[in-house]
Amino acid sequence: MTTITNRQYYLAARPNGAPTPADVPYRDVPVDEPAEGEVVLRNLYISLDPAIRGWMGDDPNYIEPIALGDAVRASVIGRVVKSASEEFAPGDVAMVMGGWEQYTTVPAAMCSKLDESAGIPLSYFLGVLGPTGLTAYFGLLEVGKPKAGETVLVSAAAGAVGSIVGQIAKMQGARVVGMAGSDDKCQWLKDELGFDEVINYRSCGDYAAAISKACPDGVDVYFDNVGGDILDAALACLNKFARVAVCGWISTYNIADAPGPSAKNLWQLVANSVTIQGFVVIDYMERFPEGVGQLVEWLMAGKLQFREEVVEGLDNILPTFLKLFDGSNSGKLVISLPE
Repeated sequence: MTTITNRQYYLAARPNGAPTPADVPYRDVPVDEPAEGEVVLRNLYISLDPAIRGWMGDDPNYIEPIALGDAVRASVIGRVVKSASEEFAPGDVAMVMGGWEQYTTVPAAMCSKLDESAGIPLSYFLGVLGPTGLTAYFGLLEVGKPKAGETVLVSAAAGAVGSIVGQIAKMQGARVVGMAGSDDKCQWLKDELGFDEVINYRSCGDYAAAISKACPDGVDVYFDNVGGDILDAALACLNKFARVAVCGWISTYNIADAPGPSAKNLWQLVANSVTIQGFVVIDYMERFPEGVGQLVEWLMAGKLQFREEVVEGLDNILPTFLKLFDGSNSGKLVISLPE
C-alpha cells in the first residue's frame, strides 16, 4: 500500500510581530489510516482569516491557542479520500476546521457535507456563504441593529467581512460610510457596492475629522474590524445610543504590547450611552442555516457582490496570509490545492 505524504505548515514558535518562516515552517509526514468515526480529507481550499493570527499567540481567546508543534488551524474544504464513518464516503466534499496542510484527518461528526451539484463554487462556502458572510450577517443585524435612516460606519470596508456588512446595511435602509486603504478599493465600494460615502484612511489625514465630514449627522452603528486609532476616532463621532460591533482589531495583531483605545474616547460610551459589544460568529451557530439561506438568496438575486482572491499552492500560504495585514489582498483570501 502506498503511503500518502502530508505537507503541513505548523506552529514552531509563537510569533513576535508578523509570523515568519521560522515561526511557521513545514514538514512532510505520513497520513495514517482514519480511526473509527474519522475521515481523511484531501484539502481543496484553505481559508485565510485574521483570527488565525490571534490563535498563534497564547493570550486567552474564544478558542484554544494553537499548540506548538500543531498544524496552523484554519477552515478547510476537502474531498474525502478515506472514511471510517457511515456518514461519509470517498468522493464526498466537506468543510471543517482543519489546518495549513494537504490532508486533514478529523472526526466525521465535525464535518459539514457540501453539495457540489448545486453549482456554487466550493470556495464561496469559506467566504460569502460561510464564516465570512455569517460574521457580517449576524454581527451587523444582531449586534449593530441598524435602522432605516441611520448612519453605519464600517472599517476595513473593502475586506471580506466589511464589504458584506456595508451591502447588508444598505438593504436595511441605512446610510453607509466605508473606510478602506486605497483609491481603487474606495471606488469599488462606492461605484459597485453602493456605499454612500468612502474614506481612504491612508490619505485622509485626521481620522475623526474625516469621519465627521463623511457622517455629518454622526454615526449610529460602527462595525469595527481594525481597532486602534480608527476606533478611537469613531468613538468621538458616535450619536446618542449608538452601537459598536467589535469584530476584529487587525491593526494590533502583529504589534507586541499594542496600546488599547484611549481613556478619553472610551468616555464617549458613557457620554452618549453607547453599547459596545464584541462577538464571534460561533455565538450564532444554531442559526447558521438561517444565515446561509438568506445569504444564498441575496447572492442569487444579485444583491450581494464580493471579491475573492484565490492563490494556488500550499507553499504560498504564509506570504499570502501576510497580505491580510498590509491590505494588499483583494477581498476574501483563499489558498487552493488543485486536485
